[in-house]
Amino acid sequence: MRKQKGFTLIELLIVVAIIGIIAAIAIPNLLNAINRGRQKRSMADMRAIATALEAYSVDFNFYPRVAIAGAIGTNLDVYLTPTFIKRLPVNDGWNQEFQMINDVSGVSYTIFSQAKGGAGTIANTPVGATTDFANAIIFSNGQFSSWPEGMQTN
Repeated sequence: MRKQKGFTLIELLIVVAIIGIIAAIAIPNLLNAINRGRQKRSMADMRAIATALEAYSVDFNFYPRVAIAGAIGTNLDVYLTPTFIKRLPVNDGWNQEFQMINDVSGVSYTIFSQAKGGAGTIANTPVGATTDFANAIIFSNGQFSSWPEGMQTN
């Protein structure tokens, strides 16, 4: 009789179980890393918008005098592109429009991302470091007033 070569059913089940355990550990970490990347991209884009606003302010001694209370959209595009920024980023890492609060006096500005799920607002976000992907990221007058830090949840 010839000796059969191959894997037994038990060996195959053990390999499948090991792969399942590794996937169960790796997938949540991968999703967390993707969301952290989205946060970092949003923060970088907010800094780019703020740098353009600051450059505008240096030239004119005030920020763009336009009342904005909501999505940035094309409101700032007229003032900043192409002189101060080549292309104005309007969407954050979660593909939602950046929000801005600006006054017509041109004294201050606040840019924020509503973050994961689009539920983050200035009213319900604590000032300082946050640990929830759903908390808004807020950049106001040259510095972050609410930013992600540490182990993120949600």
